Amino acid sequence: MKASRLVMAGKSGRKTVNHREYRVLVGKTVPRVIRDESENEHYTRLLESLDSKPNPTRAEKELAELLTVLIESFEEQHYALKRATPIESLTELMRASALKQKDLVDIFGTPSIVSEVLKGKRNLTVEHIRRLSERFHVTPELFI
Repeated sequence: MKASRLVMAGKSGRKTVNHREYRVLVGKTVPRVIRDESENEHYTRLLESLDSKPNPTRAEKELAELLTVLIESFEEQHYALKRATPIESLTELMRASALKQKDLVDIFGTPSIVSEVLKGKRNLTVEHIRRLSERFHVTPELFI
């Protein structure tokens, strides 16, 4: 009797996955939504073992892809970085470039405006944002 086949569309065209082999792999693994760190670690170890195989079968590649989706979903929900505020971004860029407030007077016009912006007492203007993005070679969206 011929093994049933599962056909999956992939980046390099159509891939045929042995349905029976895949069912056995999934039966051993029992992949499901990851709910805590220990499950995430378990699936990560399993994915690493699949990735370390020199010649994985198409069924193993398919399972690795499923595990990747589950792990990424868990990690995006639990480890997502919150977006930095414009002032936090500016402060970090200043720190990384070893700049002091006085080094930004050419962008803001006066030392007092630099101070007020960094303390959150004054908002960045469109011109400030343009100059900052040019100075630090970053996208203006970082300061919006």
